[in-house]
Amino acid sequence: MCSTLRTRAQAAGLAACAGLLGCAPALDWRDVRPEGSALQLQFPCRPTTQRRDVPLAGARVNLALHACAAGGQTWGLAVADVVDPGRVGPALAELADAARGNLGASAGQPLALKVPGATPNDASIRLRLQGRLPDGGAAQMQLAVFARGTQVFQATVLGPTVPDAAAETFFASLRLPA
Repeated sequence: MCSTLRTRAQAAGLAACAGLLGCAPALDWRDVRPEGSALQLQFPCRPTTQRRDVPLAGARVNLALHACAAGGQTWGLAVADVVDPGRVGPALAELADAARGNLGASAGQPLALKVPGATPNDASIRLRLQGRLPDGGAAQMQLAVFARGTQVFQATVLGPTVPDAAAETFFASLRLPA
């Protein structure tokens, strides 16, 4: 009887292993250091970078967007230098408000935000948002806005759903050197 149970357990284990080997992981975490910033983080895919000039906190700034798609979500990091320390707080607030507006979301649910090396700022925040995409599809987003000196950052995960464990891996990886 014991050998039959052991054989069944071994067969079940082999079947489970074969099932796991049959599919590649959806999230392939890698360390990324965006050019032009001291930030280090992990993306679950290889991000591409686009740059454009945008109005932010009363001035035109060059914004770099690093983004990729994996696991049914879009993962992104926007970085801009607002030059003037007086524009940092308003820029962070504008980034968070724009994200809410893009989804038609309400205030959102605040989440803990700790980015080692970030400059303390009352406008730094991490949120969970629910809303709709322009095509009407339901969407969830988690985002964090924070700063280091005059550089402002917005880290974002967007998808039909945002798995908490994957989002936590992404946001917990954010770090700036001391």
